[in-house]
Amino acid sequence: MYKTRKNVVLILVTLISIISFLSISIFLLPNRLSSNLPVVTGVVVLMIFAIIVFWANRARNVLLSKVRHDTLESGETVILNNFIDKLRFCYSLDDFYQAIGDVLEKQGDCSVLFIDRTKNYTLYNSPNRISTSESIRAKLDQNFTEGWGEGFYFFDRHIGVTTNYKKARGFFMCFENDHFYVFCRYTRLFDLAVYSRLFEEYKRFISRTRTITTLSEISATTKEWEQLAVTQQSFLPQKIPNIPKLKIATYFRPLVNVSGDYFSILPIDSTKTLLMLGDVSGKGLPAALIMGLVMNTVKIIEKKEDLVGVIHAIDKAIKGMHLQDKYTVLFLGIVDTEKMKIRYINASMSDPIILSPSPDGYRIKPLTSNASLIGILDMGDITVAEKRLFRGDTILMATDGVSEVMDDDGVELGDTDIYKKTLMAGASKSPQEMVNDIVDLIMKYNGDKKLHDDVTMMIAKVGY
Repeated sequence: MYKTRKNVVLILVTLISIISFLSISIFLLPNRLSSNLPVVTGVVVLMIFAIIVFWANRARNVLLSKVRHDTLESGETVILNNFIDKLRFCYSLDDFYQAIGDVLEKQGDCSVLFIDRTKNYTLYNSPNRISTSESIRAKLDQNFTEGWGEGFYFFDRHIGVTTNYKKARGFFMCFENDHFYVFCRYTRLFDLAVYSRLFEEYKRFISRTRTITTLSEISATTKEWEQLAVTQQSFLPQKIPNIPKLKIATYFRPLVNVSGDYFSILPIDSTKTLLMLGDVSGKGLPAALIMGLVMNTVKIIEKKEDLVGVIHAIDKAIKGMHLQDKYTVLFLGIVDTEKMKIRYINASMSDPIILSPSPDGYRIKPLTSNASLIGILDMGDITVAEKRLFRGDTILMATDGVSEVMDDDGVELGDTDIYKKTLMAGASKSPQEMVNDIVDLIMKYNGDKKLHDDVTMMIAKVGY
């Protein structure tokens, strides 16, 4: 209903605008003005066009706001919208069950079943006849088995999947073998547009709770901290993907068992690859939780080319954790080896650069910051930057644990000529050789003392 009425509004506003413009242009402009003063005629026509466009936009926004209110923010659909709002702030199964009780059961008079299909175990059921019925459960077990495709579906009064929305007596969502069934006799009254939003929020909730549970459950003892470190590193790429015309090497060395540093390499298609490297503020379990949350948020986002959308999703996820003073700096870049360019957002990372070959050696092109810290400040407007790439270009991304290593005199490595010379010399080598050179320099410059920060870097070479 929402999409249909939205499209009707857009079509009507467009048609009325076109008809109004043509009518005014043809019938209100004097014929002599058109024949004798063509410049003035053109100016008048442009003014009429601008006025019509202005009022058409105003009318469109007002009508779309009314359509949204009438379809999604009022009537029965508001119940699911309220549940979506609650779901955004659920970080445990207990939070989830509370939201079910407060909204779906009390406000919506719905019955709910939540089943782990992997173990075939009922995690939650509403205390009423439908959700506790053994015959209903048997039909669900028979019709919706383990391995059911991810998505949302409607079922009829016989507990079978139906495509006839008007006959639906409920709906269910499936993600990672968790089945969430909602029995509702007036399902047909919910606007169809709300289900996609609900399913996306449900997926985020499942991923979020599993990440937090995995990291939290094994952090009680020293041995469990080691397990936590292993679990955390499982979020990082275990193998560098083989990408045509893009060679990549990485280095990850946490200061303690767990780290706030992270990176990812996500091929989008045969020519585009998303590179990500970031650093969470602080150390220990809170930083590790945020790290896992960021990695999972990016992993489940479908539109990875929408860098602004990815940044906002990460910002929203971190702020939803309500961990005091926790934020992340982050570099996100999409390397396109066909169009030979990189589109990127640098959220306050200090070190990303491109080393580009030139007749007199390598030139350093900084990938300067164009966004604020993520998770603690208002992000405001974010602009995606873009730079051309050339065959042989080397992209270096590193956390501040690389450039801020200090010698005995307190001089940071990033401020020295030897660091710049190492980068220049390494740019002609393979990414792995360059990583090895930088790591050797870090250890030598630090005098083999204990490092004071995590050290993480990623080097990508274009065109080979």
